[in-house]
Amino acid sequence: MARVSWTPEALDSLAAICEFIARDSRHYASIFAQRAFQLTDSLALHPESGRVVPEFRIRSLREILLGNYRIIYRFIDDQVQVLTVYHGARLMEAEDLPNA
Repeated sequence: MARVSWTPEALDSLAAICEFIARDSRHYASIFAQRAFQLTDSLALHPESGRVVPEFRIRSLREILLGNYRIIYRFIDDQVQVLTVYHGARLMEAEDLPNA
């Protein structure tokens, strides 16, 4: 079983997204946050279930999708580290990933 952790940058990204959603609905913002944590918690058992991030093609850098957002994580040994939550319409660049 892998250990799942979130970087401060990933938590900040999630908070900003939830604040944006909450402008229209606090309820849906809460659901989005809960779903994000549920999805990443499932990575403890299935860390390679996400697809390789296409912009980088690095086997240890993966993503899972949640609505219009990409939850980017790194999987090395028995560690899953959530790096960022990123809008799917944006092309990701190396400087968008903390500690990558």
